[in-house]
Amino acid sequence: MKYLPVNEALFTNNRKNFVSRLKANSIAIFHSNDEFPRNGDQSFLFKQNPDFFYLSGIDQEQSILVLYPDCPNQLYKEVLFLRQTSEHIAIWEGHKYTKEEARKASGIQNIYWLDDYDTILHSIVNYAEHIYINTNENDRYAHTVPYRDIRLFESLRQKYPLHHYERSAPILRDLRVIKSDIEVELTKKACEITRDAFIRVLKFVKPGVAEYEIEAEIIHEFIKQRGTGHAYSPIIASGANANVLHYVDNNQVCKDGDVILFDFGAEYANYNADMSRSIPVNGRFTKRQRDVYNAVLRVIRASIKLIVAGAVWNEYHEEVGRIMTGELIDLGLLKKHEVEKQDPKMPLYKKYFMHGTSHHLGLDVHDYASRYKKFEVGNILTCEPGIYIPEEGLGIRIENDILITKDGNVDLMADIPVEADHIEEIMN
Repeated sequence: MKYLPVNEALFTNNRKNFVSRLKANSIAIFHSNDEFPRNGDQSFLFKQNPDFFYLSGIDQEQSILVLYPDCPNQLYKEVLFLRQTSEHIAIWEGHKYTKEEARKASGIQNIYWLDDYDTILHSIVNYAEHIYINTNENDRYAHTVPYRDIRLFESLRQKYPLHHYERSAPILRDLRVIKSDIEVELTKKACEITRDAFIRVLKFVKPGVAEYEIEAEIIHEFIKQRGTGHAYSPIIASGANANVLHYVDNNQVCKDGDVILFDFGAEYANYNADMSRSIPVNGRFTKRQRDVYNAVLRVIRASIKLIVAGAVWNEYHEEVGRIMTGELIDLGLLKKHEVEKQDPKMPLYKKYFMHGTSHHLGLDVHDYASRYKKFEVGNILTCEPGIYIPEEGLGIRIENDILITKDGNVDLMADIPVEADHIEEIMN
């Protein structure tokens, strides 16, 4: 891993919170992610299962975590199984966790090699009444591939058909959304790296540079500061490309007079930043570009004030819509008398601002959370209003990451340039 070691207290505490919610006499099993083939002799870069990392701190393939707090054998109350390394693996793939390194990273004392998993599990599973299985229940995920947790669940069910099978996901949905102090610090680090990459870009951009050259500058700064890489596929959308919400081609030349919409963030220790900014290619906004930019800036500042504990998702988004509607009227994009007659179910502002304002952020960029719960202390949410005007070849989005505390909220990106004058000053 490129990132510095994470305090194992994070994972020890996460396990403690998780097992406290299990039914009596339950065993819970978690698997690392699959390795996916890229071609005949390569796999895609490994990315750890966020739930497995949340509970173990282990960032390695072919790993299993078993939690059985009521286990009659003291050795197996929490057990981590790892792929046993060898001279051959060390030569061809590099270093893998030793047992001692895994203890230090996870806080788990009982470490075994993966070859022992079936034997140890069989020796204890029949004493449990419930088996908790971890599946991907993020409502943004469409299940089309039988991933590792699902495949091994089917195998378990054949071997042990009379156990009561339970879902780990509802517990993790409640736990993961509340960020601990260590998680907040890791997210802040990702935000700091993202800030430095943005400032680097501000000093680099000029007419004639290509979107992919800008992407190269960003990843340079990420890796230089121990980031794993991009939190998600970066959007470097110049001119009309900014009106494609998930534009990731990043293959066009940036033209004098256009605005570039950026949406990128660093990943650090599996925690993510998510930032959007919009800048003029030539270092100066036109009056129209500045007017639209400042309208979005006013919307994000008003919206951030609404991100507090107790806020309700739908009510929050509806209020942001009302704020945005006023700005669109002032920009001449909507007419007041038409807004007064609009269908409330299809508000007119959605023609120019068609996506949601916020999502939870954490180990997943769109973090696992309930969209039906009120905002809570410890939540980190994005705030990302935008105005998109295809007929003008202009798209503006501004996005910061917001932490809710008991004393209000904290903008984790407050030190990233956002004022039009400040952006122009750095670019020039």
